[in-house]
Amino acid sequence: MIQLFNNISLLIIPLFILFTIWYGTWKKVRVYDSFVAGAKEGPRVILNIFPYLLTIFVAIKGFQASGAFDNVKDGFYQVFSFLDIPIEVVSMSLMKPLSGSASTALFSDIVKSTGPESMATKMTAVIMGSAETTFYVLAVYLGAVNVKKSRYLVPVCLIGDVVGVIVAITVARYFF
Repeated sequence: MIQLFNNISLLIIPLFILFTIWYGTWKKVRVYDSFVAGAKEGPRVILNIFPYLLTIFVAIKGFQASGAFDNVKDGFYQVFSFLDIPIEVVSMSLMKPLSGSASTALFSDIVKSTGPESMATKMTAVIMGSAETTFYVLAVYLGAVNVKKSRYLVPVCLIGDVVGVIVAITVARYFF
């Protein structure tokens, strides 16, 4: 059964490409020319979003290097310590909206330091799957379409992250 799924997974992308070519041909679209036109736009999109990515990267590294991240984490931990939430969960809750790679590294450290069966590991694993790298995604998507005023987008996304973290902690406590 596993071998069948492995074989199917190896065929999914080539079959999707063949389907796309067949469908484009059937709809009388010049598939190759369309592909080349899209590929020409790629470098322009990269150059458009690079300043936004660089800004978010510098901001995140500055936030961490200044010690502000540790101060905010400790403050949140003191406020929510009565809920018996491990400090590692607070760290992940703060890091996940900022950076996917930093939160992955943090998760790896949590697994190493607390063990794979600890409640901190289980809660942070669920957070990894239920929260988004909000600022990175906003930088990429808003930068790609040159949106300068995001209005309510950041607060709404952060509310979604908070809800995701609350649900993740609740689910982890319920199932583990």
